[in-house]
Amino acid sequence: MQTLTERDYKKILICLTLYITSLFAANTLGIKLMPFLFGTHLSVGVFCFPIVFIMTDMIGEVYGKKMAQNFVLAGVISIALFLIFSFISTIAPWAEKSLWVKDSYNQIFGISARISIASLVAFFIAEYQDVIAFFFFKKKTGEKKFWLRSNLSNIWSQFLDTIIFMFVAFLGIYPIATIMAIIIPWWLFKVLMGFVYTPLSYLGIRLLRSGN
Repeated sequence: MQTLTERDYKKILICLTLYITSLFAANTLGIKLMPFLFGTHLSVGVFCFPIVFIMTDMIGEVYGKKMAQNFVLAGVISIALFLIFSFISTIAPWAEKSLWVKDSYNQIFGISARISIASLVAFFIAEYQDVIAFFFFKKKTGEKKFWLRSNLSNIWSQFLDTIIFMFVAFLGIYPIATIMAIIIPWWLFKVLMGFVYTPLSYLGIRLLRSGN
């Protein structure tokens, strides 16, 4: 088992901060859609959500599988607490002077129970699967080729996250054909962003290992 120094703990805390920030950015800013190819749409969360999965790969590469799983646990707890706080905030009574923002506030933070559950379940399953897949591919590729195992695990985990969320949230509301039409471009674009961010992963790993 690796012995962690004070410098290691500082680096881990910085990574956890980036991890949680990217996660919350994806879940809150992601309600905005932008036009994509062939009349489809993408959530702006695709820019920050791949960082969540890449961060666990970086932490797992340097500090091991257990530390990566601790990051996932922190993310699950954070989402659950945020959803609880959001629910409490939206049902709390409004002061008359703040009624002007009521509709916008409730529209943004008044997430339905089904959407909330879909987000939590998808993240929990996909992130743990990302860690498992990353270390599975690490056994196959050895210590080198981080880019390969990171992106292979990202392809799998992003697919799980997208398909679980969409089906839990929208099955019975939209036809399956419509759900699949949404899933495919979202998944492909998140995977593409994972490839784009790969050089940053190497920089991050180098910074994590420096001075150890």
